[in-house]
Parts: sequence; C-alpha cells; structure tokens
Amino acid sequence: MLAAFCARPTFYHGPRSGHFDGRHFFNPDGEQGTGGDENKSLTQLLEGKVIERHRSWPASVPVTPSVPPRRIEGQAMLVTWIGHSSVLIQTQGLNILTDPVWADRDSPVKGIGPLRVRAPGVRYADLPPIDLVLLSHDHYDHMDEHLLRHLWARDHPRIVTGLGNDIRLASWGIASQARDWGGTVHVRPGIDVLFDRAHHWSARSTDDKNGTLWTGFTITLPGGNLYYAGDTGPGDMRWAAQAARHGPVRFAILPIGAIHADGKVTGNHIGPADAVRAFQQLRAGTALGVHWGTFELTDEPIDLPPTLLKQALAQAHVAPDRFRVMEAGEEWAIPALASASSPSSSSSPQRKLGSP
Repeated sequence: MLAAFCARPTFYHGPRSGHFDGRHFFNPDGEQGTGGDENKSLTQLLEGKVIERHRSWPASVPVTPSVPPRRIEGQAMLVTWIGHSSVLIQTQGLNILTDPVWADRDSPVKGIGPLRVRAPGVRYADLPPIDLVLLSHDHYDHMDEHLLRHLWARDHPRIVTGLGNDIRLASWGIASQARDWGGTVHVRPGIDVLFDRAHHWSARSTDDKNGTLWTGFTITLPGGNLYYAGDTGPGDMRWAAQAARHGPVRFAILPIGAIHADGKVTGNHIGPADAVRAFQQLRAGTALGVHWGTFELTDEPIDLPPTLLKQALAQAHVAPDRFRVMEAGEEWAIPALASASSPSSSSSPQRKLGSP
C-alpha cells in the first residue's frame, strides 16, 4: 500500500548551515521532528489519524463558495479563506495563493487519513488566474500534488518554496524557485518575496524526513507587507519579530490550530495564544487565523481554536476585528495599514460573498 509514495527523488544537497547538517534540515532553536511521533512509522501515523481521534468533529460543515473578482488593482486588498492554510490574497493586480490544497483527505493513501469537513471556499473552476503561490513545506495538508499539477497547466504561476521542494515539484513537471531562509525572489519593482524562518519539520514519504526546508514568507508591498507564517511551532518565538524587521506588516496569516483538546500546543504548531504574541511582535495591522476547522489533525474540538483566539485577544487587549477567523468562502477587504494600527480601529466592511 505504501509503495506508491515510498520512492524518494533526489533532494537538496548543499553546504552546511545553522539549520542544515549536510543531509537534513533542523530547527536551530531546539525541538526537532514531529513533537513526539519520531519513532512511529508512517503507517502507524496514518492509522492513528483514523483510529485515535475522539470523533467529535462533524462529518461536514456547510460552506457557501464565493466567486472572487479576477483582479484587485492598486493598494486595495481582498482576502478569501479557501480553508485550512489556503488563502487567496488579491492586491496590486496580483492573485496570490498560500499552500493551495483542494484535496479531500490529508493523506498520501486513498481511503486513509483525515477527511476534509469544510469544502474549499472557492471552487477550482471559479478560481481567478493565479500569479504567485507561496508553498511553505511538503506535508500533505500544505502541498496538494493534484491541484498543483492542474494549476501549473492552467496558469503557470510563479511558485516559491523552501530548498529541496523545487526538486520534488520538478519531478511532477512543475517549475518553481526555491530559497533558503533569508533568500529573496523578485516579483516586480517594489514587490519581493522574502523567506522567513519557521519552526517545523518536513516529510512526504517514509524515508525523506527533514530532507526539504520549511519556511515562512514576507511579501513586500506598497502600503504594507503581507506575512505568512506557514506551519510553525513556537520554538523560541523570535521568528515573527525577525520578520517584522522587513518593514510594516499590513496583513498577517497565522496558524491557530492542530493543538490539543486542553489547549496545549504541540511542538510544531502554535495555538491562538502564541499566534496573538506573534501578531503583536509583527506589529501587524490585521491578521487571519488559519490551519483549523478543515482536517482533524489532533484531538482538538473543531471550534476550539476560534474560541481560544477570542480569549487570547481579550487578554492581550487587541480589538477582535483586527485578528479574525472566517468561514470558508468568506471574504475580507483589508483596511489600509494606517487605519488599522490603532487597537480601537475598525476594519473595512466585508464584500458580499460572490459579488463582483
């Protein structure tokens, strides 16, 4: 059953660094691996995703898909949550996707692994032409081979990712640009993709653990930067402050889910409290909480992350309209950075779903 994904293409080879030992990448700030699952086989992990969950999640959550406009020009910014960590950001005439996943399961094996309970908030047929894809790492809930093949054939977007992932994508016939932390991909004057440190791990088959680099991203934009943390645990909680050095952050995308039922975080996923800390370190105008409510990855109840986020924002005295969660397909017109910098400020009204 595992033969289909055990074959390993040649992965990154390069000089040693503070997070690469010549064969494997590692977190320079401490804990490695999956936060406790290092000694389990992939089969055990997949079976655990089916058997060990507390089964409190519904089989499905109603979703009303939206139809985004084809383009948003200038400094206006429209954001649509597709689901999990997939977000469509439209600004400056660019259509940007983070970790696009339309798959029905978080698994390499048909019939095994967590089922998607929220359908994608935008049907693939309604997805506007994509110019730029931020691909944070190679886990199945972030790298959807089937979707990427279709997207590449349709739009030929610029795909940016961490070291080694470009080799895998090339084996699928997809071109991409890979960089180390601290690297840059130039998009056009005034707009660059900067590669930020994250605290996580990578693996896609049985023998390629930490063979590719996980990463966060900052996109420099007129009117304030876009920050996407990718998948990250707390680590030393300095990665957000480091990203803030790139300049003012207008909008941040931060994970809040895949924690435990008691609210404790795992080694490689932050929860709402740490997400609020990162939001404050970034000094961001607004933020969207992602990585929750789509695939049942841990024993957290489906609505626990939004509940804990509300509490964390209140404790930090951050206005709830500055750091939101949305429903799949919901859209948010992001306010200009200057109007969002005050804790008492209000966000722009949301566009009616599906309207042009």
